[in-house]
Amino acid sequence: MSATIVVDRASKWFGDTVAMGDVSFSVGPGVTGLLGHNGAGKSTLLKLLAGFSRPDEGTVRVLGHDPGREIEVYRRLGVVPDGDGLWPHLTARGAIEACARMRGVPDPADATRRVLERVDMTAAAERRLGGFSKGMKQRIKLAQALVHDPEVLLLDEPLNGLDPAQRRDVIRLIGELGAAGHTVLVSSHQLGEVERMAPQVLVMVNGRLVAEGTTAGIRDLLAERPRTVRVEVDAPPAVAQALIGEGLATSVRLEDGVLIAETGDVREFAVRLAVVARDAGTTLRAVEPVGEDLESVYAYLTDRARGAGR
Repeated sequence: MSATIVVDRASKWFGDTVAMGDVSFSVGPGVTGLLGHNGAGKSTLLKLLAGFSRPDEGTVRVLGHDPGREIEVYRRLGVVPDGDGLWPHLTARGAIEACARMRGVPDPADATRRVLERVDMTAAAERRLGGFSKGMKQRIKLAQALVHDPEVLLLDEPLNGLDPAQRRDVIRLIGELGAAGHTVLVSSHQLGEVERMAPQVLVMVNGRLVAEGTTAGIRDLLAERPRTVRVEVDAPPAVAQALIGEGLATSVRLEDGVLIAETGDVREFAVRLAVVARDAGTTLRAVEPVGEDLESVYAYLTDRARGAGR
């Protein structure tokens, strides 16, 4: 499988702010997820690949072309930007057909009809975009990106604003595009979304690529990270001693009568904690994970990448 997107040590900064630093990767046909928190550099990377801006260092190539300099790549590239970027006075059909004409599609009207059906927006085709909801606008942007049947698609948070049924349909469509041989790079800040769309994933944190591989592999990597668990029991010392003795916790401490345990295997900890409390002759009152927010996940991946000398 040849790479259709190649990024080589690309950096982008705005004044003193580094939006993206020394990023390198390559992807080929199929769906690849781009995972990261808000401000991680996902949109900056996609804008570089779309030719909306140029890297300050390094290179980006799409289908062997520099998207910032070689205009021929745009006939083979589809983009769903994060912002609206839609003409509110146009109808949905008019906005999509205009994109088809600009991309040189031989029969713009027929291509527009087919792509409206594909994103399930035929019923709203004659309505003006200014009255559309966020979810409806997202589907029109997707239709605009697809109308010329591009080889490469760059999708920036395409599920934003969609209801559950619409998310399911768009996820299915993205999967179909990847299976048909298109190269799809789709961004999200939610691992669960990426898992449903992409077998491969790139993880960005604070403008840097900190992990890449299969989506299942990234999930396993996150499952391996050390966890902190808050445990409320009637006899904390007895439970603490048992957790250490059975190897379920690497360290324990008491804070205001509450047991705080560090564990490297949160699944085994959760399965056996109730048994440990019972055997210690105490009552388990509450169990709560600490530091499970998305920022802590990305911080773990950042520290791991640094440790690997990335």
